[in-house]
Parts: sequence; structure tokens; C-alpha cells
Amino acid sequence: MQSLPGFATTYKTLTPGSGASVSKGDTVLVHATGVVSQTNTKFWSTKDEGQKPFQYQAGVGAVITGWDQGCLGMRLGEVRALEIPADEGYGQGGFPAWGIPPGGTLQFEIEVLEINGGK
Repeated sequence: MQSLPGFATTYKTLTPGSGASVSKGDTVLVHATGVVSQTNTKFWSTKDEGQKPFQYQAGVGAVITGWDQGCLGMRLGEVRALEIPADEGYGQGGFPAWGIPPGGTLQFEIEVLEINGGK
């Protein structure tokens, strides 16, 4: 796992991408699957039946910090594994509605499907 300068979140590139990369302000479309480390329980996946890819604005705090920072620099088609500690995820409150316990560490697998420049 590689570290993100200034953050506790770590990442590993599972499949390299090419072309454009995710920059602050871009609108990004991704497939994402999240698992709670402590319980190894999946709490969300855009690949599940009835779900669709997730769109967000990168680098502006629209998603949890670990995801927001962990996806910057990803290239189109890249798949990255993120390990997000509670302080850069849902914190000491967790997200009980999704089964994320207080202080839960999260594992995400993110695949960049589309990048639309925000500048």
C-alpha cells in the first residue's frame, strides 16, 4: 500500500489506467465497493443489482476525505484499493444505517469510468 502525503489513507493500484487523471473540481463517474475492515462486511456497491455508477465532484469534500484524496490522480480505467481509517471516513460516529461501526476502517475498491474536467 502507498501512502497519501498528509493523510492516513493508503492505496494500491490494482489495474493501471491511462489518459486523463482525476483533478480537483472534476466530475468523476466511478464504480465503488465499500467493505468494513473490522467485520469484512460489504456496506455498499455500485455493482449490486439495482445500483448504478456513482458520480461526484473530486477534491472538494463532496465525499469522505479518504475517498476524496485517494482518488485524486487516478487515470481513466484505473482500479484502486483504498484503506480509509475512521478519521478520514465516517469518524467515531460511524454510519449505523450502512452498518459502519463507530471508528470503522473502510476498504474501498474504486474504478474510474469517466472524468469530466471541472476547469
